[in-house]
Amino acid sequence: MKSLGDPYSPHSDLSHGTGCTCSSCTDGRVSALHASQGQRSGSDPERLNRDDVVERAVEGAIVRALFGHRELSRRRFMSAIGKGTAAAAIAAWFPLDALKGALAEEIGPLEQTRMDVGFIPITCATPIIMAEPMGFYERYGLDVTVQQTAGWAVIRDRTLAGDFNAAHMLAPMPLAMSMGVGSDRLAVRMPAVENINGQAITLRNDHQDKRDPKDWKGFTFAVPFEYSMHNFLLRYYVAEHGLDPDRDISIRVLPPPEMVANLAAGNVDGYLAPDPFNQRAVWEEVGFLHILSKELWEGHPCCAFAVREDWVQEHPNTFAALFRAIVDATHYSSDPDNRSEIAEAISPRQYLNQPVPVLEQVLTGRYADGLGEIQEVPNRIDFDPFPWHSMAVWILTQMKRWGYIEGDVDYRGIAEEVFRATEAREVMEELGYEAPTESYTTHEIMGKTFDPDDPEGYLESFEIRSS
Repeated sequence: MKSLGDPYSPHSDLSHGTGCTCSSCTDGRVSALHASQGQRSGSDPERLNRDDVVERAVEGAIVRALFGHRELSRRRFMSAIGKGTAAAAIAAWFPLDALKGALAEEIGPLEQTRMDVGFIPITCATPIIMAEPMGFYERYGLDVTVQQTAGWAVIRDRTLAGDFNAAHMLAPMPLAMSMGVGSDRLAVRMPAVENINGQAITLRNDHQDKRDPKDWKGFTFAVPFEYSMHNFLLRYYVAEHGLDPDRDISIRVLPPPEMVANLAAGNVDGYLAPDPFNQRAVWEEVGFLHILSKELWEGHPCCAFAVREDWVQEHPNTFAALFRAIVDATHYSSDPDNRSEIAEAISPRQYLNQPVPVLEQVLTGRYADGLGEIQEVPNRIDFDPFPWHSMAVWILTQMKRWGYIEGDVDYRGIAEEVFRATEAREVMEELGYEAPTESYTTHEIMGKTFDPDDPEGYLESFEIRSS
C-alpha cells in the first residue's frame, strides 16, 4: 500500500511524488498500463491486514499532520534524530493505542478492504486520485488502488460488469445509468460531487479571430462523453448565441487525453473539456482558452464519486469508510494552500501523467491563457462534495431538452434517488465540515435563473431545443 510507508523512516517517501523510485511506484507505472487496458498487473504488492492498516494509518496521519504534510521536512527531521527516537517521542505525547482503537471501532468491521476505483486522468478526479498517494484511503483502513481508465464509456461498462464498484464518473452518468439511458439500467448512487468549475472551451490557435460563437457555424467540437456537463454546457452556450448544436455545429466524443492531439491535427476546431487538457493545449502552443466554464455557471458540478447500489447494500461499512475518505480528500483539495503539493502528488505517470507546472496552473488559478496574458482566477477549479438535488434536476432538464429522455420525468424522485444529499450532509457534519441545510436552490446559468420547482417551465422557455 503506497502511502503506508514507514512514517518514521527518512528514506520512505509518503507522498510518492514525481520521480519516486519506491517499489510500489515502480510497480504502479506498470500496473497503470495494465489498468488502462482493463487488466490487473501480474504481481500484487504485499497486502497488510486490517489491524496493520489501522496502526500504520494512525501513525502516518499523526506524523504527516505534525509536519504539515511537508515531506522534505519530515525526512530531514527523521534523518537527524533517528526513527527510534522519533517514534518514542511521538508515542510519549500522543495516545496512539487509544486512537487506533477508536478508529477501528468507528469504522466497524469492513466487509472488504481491498478494492479498485476507476478514474479518468483529469484534474476533476483530484480527490479520488490523491487519496491514494496521500493516505486518505488508508486512514480508514482501506487498501485502494486507483485504476487509470481510457474513457467514460469504459468506466460505465466496467461498472455495469462489476469490475468497478466505485468509480470517478461525470455527474450526469449516475442519472443516465440509473434510468437505463444510453446503457443497461443499473442503480448507481452518487454520494459526492468531486469538483465544481474546472472546465473550459478551448479553441485552435487559428481561430483567434472567431471569438464570437455566432462565427462557429460549421465548427467541430469535442466533448468527453454524451452524458456530461461538458456536452450540456456546450449546447447551452452555443444555443444562447443562436446556434442549434444539432444542426449548426458538430459535436463528437473524444477521451480527454486525445483532445490536444486532435486539436493540433485539425480534426476538431475546439472542445469543452476538463483540465488539464485545456491548459495542456496552451502549454503545447496549439490552442487558447476561449472561456472558463465558471463564467457560464459559477459553481457548476462536473465530476462525481459514484458507487453501485447493490455493492453498497452488501458492503455498508466499507462504503462508509470509502465515502469518508473521499469527503476528507475533497475538503483537503479545496484548500488553496494544498494545491501545489497535490499537483506534485497527482502528476506521475500512473495518475495524470502531466508536467507539474501544467497542473499547478490549473489548481492554483494562475495560468497563461494562450492569448499572451497571465490570468489570476483562484477558483478556476474548486472541490465541494455536496450533491445538490437542484443540480440533478437541471441536468435532467437538459437531457430532456436535447432528446436524451422523453415524456414525463419525475425530476425530484430521480434526483433524490441518485444524488444522496442527506448522506453527504451527515458525513460532512460528522467529519467537522460545514454542509448546506437544504438540497434545493436556484442556480444562475448565463444570466438566466433556474428554479428547480419549475423544471418544465424552464425547459419550455428555450426557443432552441430538440424536444
